[in-house]
Amino acid sequence: MNAIRPLQSTDKAGGPAARIAGWLLAVVIGLIVMASPSQAFGHAALIKADPADGAVLAQSPARFSLIFSEPVSPLVLTLVKPDGAPVPLTSFRLADQTVTIDNPQALGSGTHVLSWRVISADGHPVGGSLLFSIGVPTEAPAVSEAIDWPPRLALWVGKVFLYIGLFLGVGGAFALVWLAGHGRVGQSFVTATLLCGLIAAPFSLGSQGLDALGAPFSRFAEPIIWRTGLATSFGWTVLIALVALGLGLLSLAGPRQAAKPLALAGLAGVGAALAASGHASAAEPQWLTRPMVFLHGIGIAFWAGALAPLGLALKGTSVEGGTFLRRFSRMIMPVVGVLAVAGIVLAVIQVQTPAALLATAYGRLLLVKLGLLVFLFTLAGINRWRLTASAEVGATEVQRRLARSIGVEMLIVLAIFGVAAGWRFTPPPRAIAIAAAQPVSVHIHALQAMADLTIMPGHAGPVSASMIIMTGDFGPLDAKEVTLVLSKPDSGIEPLKRAATKPGDGSWRVDNLVIPVPGRWTARIDMLVSDFEMVKIEAPVDIRP
Repeated sequence: MNAIRPLQSTDKAGGPAARIAGWLLAVVIGLIVMASPSQAFGHAALIKADPADGAVLAQSPARFSLIFSEPVSPLVLTLVKPDGAPVPLTSFRLADQTVTIDNPQALGSGTHVLSWRVISADGHPVGGSLLFSIGVPTEAPAVSEAIDWPPRLALWVGKVFLYIGLFLGVGGAFALVWLAGHGRVGQSFVTATLLCGLIAAPFSLGSQGLDALGAPFSRFAEPIIWRTGLATSFGWTVLIALVALGLGLLSLAGPRQAAKPLALAGLAGVGAALAASGHASAAEPQWLTRPMVFLHGIGIAFWAGALAPLGLALKGTSVEGGTFLRRFSRMIMPVVGVLAVAGIVLAVIQVQTPAALLATAYGRLLLVKLGLLVFLFTLAGINRWRLTASAEVGATEVQRRLARSIGVEMLIVLAIFGVAAGWRFTPPPRAIAIAAAQPVSVHIHALQAMADLTIMPGHAGPVSASMIIMTGDFGPLDAKEVTLVLSKPDSGIEPLKRAATKPGDGSWRVDNLVIPVPGRWTARIDMLVSDFEMVKIEAPVDIRP
């Protein structure tokens, strides 16, 4: 509070009661978002399916089940028959992390595709498909996996302009009301960015609905698109963002005595909007990540929002430009400190290991953002230590130089917005690691025997395998010996053969097994059922990186 006392003495338009009300409103908005319940880790991953991917069944299943790494909400479920005919699956039940889907009809022989698209609680859709066959496998029907770029581009553009409205608009309104004094140079620019945000917010919501359903841009106006977008956690982000943008406009256009609490509440709304959805806010532990996102958003809005009005004030070499600069320079250091701490905490939680910075798309985008931030911090540091003191006392030429430098900072900030919007399409390493730690399971079915094979964890490296074996009609199978054989000839890897042991719980187990590379492997189980009979069954199994 000490940092803003000089501001209170220079503008008496807002009384103490109004300022207290503004702070309370800001705290309430933040606590509502941070305390909202959510158990999601973000970016769900399929960890088990029945029928399993690649399974060959004797008859048509009455239902399908998909088990994910976290609770999800189905968006689109489709069964593609061997002739390529799609069958929408609309009857399903949710139980914790399991989606049970009713099969509306008996399926004929051949290979089918079960395609699914679900929404995880971070607001991002996840899709995939699996193959299974009835009787004799056939060539898999074609399922389009091409990316529809117009909806993705629309989603990215919408997010960039929403950031402009929130950070430059709401943050700019806060800077004009709290830092600029009575002159408010740059108010037209801030108003334009606020209006930009008010347009971008609903546009982003529609784009979110398109992306969630995997629909083409031509369906943008359909009610189902907007209902779907609103039903995701991003819907809360848009609603809170609209409130924050409205508060920013009111702080500029409303009565002077209410300007400060309105601008402060709008600034809090920026942090609340960002904390309502997204990778970082959905990460665990949420008691830490949501407040960090909240503070990070407020810090960005304070810094970025002040740049344009400050640059315009200095460019005009007005007396108020020096006052604006002096107030901004007093407050920016603690704000940048909070911004840096929150950013570091979130980056550590999301990336987890230094290797992921280069090994994942999310990490590489983070490196680009860090590079831009280093450039921005360097330029800001030079401005502070070389130009600020002279500009504060009214040196005209120095003020103009500082205004030009602030223009460059603005360009860097816009580039950072573009990079941050790209994270929407890249799951963080944290989510990838959670998915990789889940087991992979496959059901292997043949006439003579069947087995449920589980490999844990389901990624390349040291693993253990557990097998439950049965006869072809689900009866008990008392094998004398069981051997697990994993092969991947397309990678030049010879078959890995490991004898299984029987721990006494009805299963067979293989420990100390190392799967060297990810990808699709062939798992074969050799069962010696008598001294003269060996039964071999096999199926593909996908090992994650």
